[in-house]
Amino acid sequence: MRIPFNRPTAAGKELSYIQDAINGSHLSGDGPFTTKCQALLEEMLDAPKVLLTTSCTHALELAALLLDTQSDDEVILPSFTFASPANAFALRGARPVFIDIRPDTLNLDETELERRISLHTKAVVPVHYAGVGCEMDEIMGTCDPLGISVVEDNAHGLFGTYKKRPLGTFGSVSTLSFHETKNYTCGEGGALVINNPNLIERAEIIREKGTNRSRFFRGQVDKYTWVDIGSSYLPSDLLAAFLLAQLEAREQIQAKRKLVWGYYYHNLQDWAESVNVKLPVVPAYCEQTYHMFYLIFPSPQYRNSMIEHLKSLGISAVFHYLPLHLSEMGKRFGGRKGDCPVAERVSDCMLRLPFYNELLECEQAQVISAIKQFEFRQL
Repeated sequence: MRIPFNRPTAAGKELSYIQDAINGSHLSGDGPFTTKCQALLEEMLDAPKVLLTTSCTHALELAALLLDTQSDDEVILPSFTFASPANAFALRGARPVFIDIRPDTLNLDETELERRISLHTKAVVPVHYAGVGCEMDEIMGTCDPLGISVVEDNAHGLFGTYKKRPLGTFGSVSTLSFHETKNYTCGEGGALVINNPNLIERAEIIREKGTNRSRFFRGQVDKYTWVDIGSSYLPSDLLAAFLLAQLEAREQIQAKRKLVWGYYYHNLQDWAESVNVKLPVVPAYCEQTYHMFYLIFPSPQYRNSMIEHLKSLGISAVFHYLPLHLSEMGKRFGGRKGDCPVAERVSDCMLRLPFYNELLECEQAQVISAIKQFEFRQL
């Protein structure tokens, strides 16, 4: 493709930091670069503890273990999201309960939450779609009095805010992604943000294969042993070295992505209104992360035809999630067509445009020109 959907790019110091990690002879988990990444994130989010993981999926699995998820539990999450949050809790035997999304921000519909809660509800997993904050006041106001844990899936939303508070700092824990499609990347990676200090010690144990190894290295015990269930969720310090360079360049990365998002929005706004295509909605009290730019077409036929039209011109544009409640696994948990009508319509009609840190304005101009060339005729 002349213009790919995504192209991961270095921010500047990645290779230098990787060489430093090699020279330092600590390539496994929890090395000096891991420590620096965690400290930077803790400072920026004002979080008690951040633990890097090998992926956001693993951070979600760690969260499910940390909350002692059992086989008779239920976990509420939006149907319009990736499979990872559903998988993380299903692996512990819990039943995912899929909820519809708002038609504006495409986030979990908080007005549907109360009626979906049961005596078995263990947790709610709001996903900050496209880096735009969910309605966290309402979600926390519903969950807190009932003692229901909130796990924020903040894969899209690092350094975004909701009413001036950082996304990922509302729930007991939240998760981050550093996959190559995210704003800040190390190829594959993630993090668990722990907002409840009472969960820190056990999170360290679970992350270290169920051992109290972290306490041993801090000199708190004279030997370490197996004390709880767990797994190996530590990333290599080589990945952390790459990630640190990205996080240190966060302001320039965000500034560039803001320009990309703004160029799409301002140059497609009039066209979209004229052909009944919807653009992203960002409430005034949310500071988004400029993670993606999408169009929602009036029908699946128009969306699919636009994908083919752009492809013929060397431009890669893609759809996003298929609703989880209609997936093969989702149906096993009782999902049926019509359960989440907004998610179903958005899934059928959404198109995501090329979006990455080094996307040039001239390339965006090509994408926009190609979109406007598309003939909206009866399909």
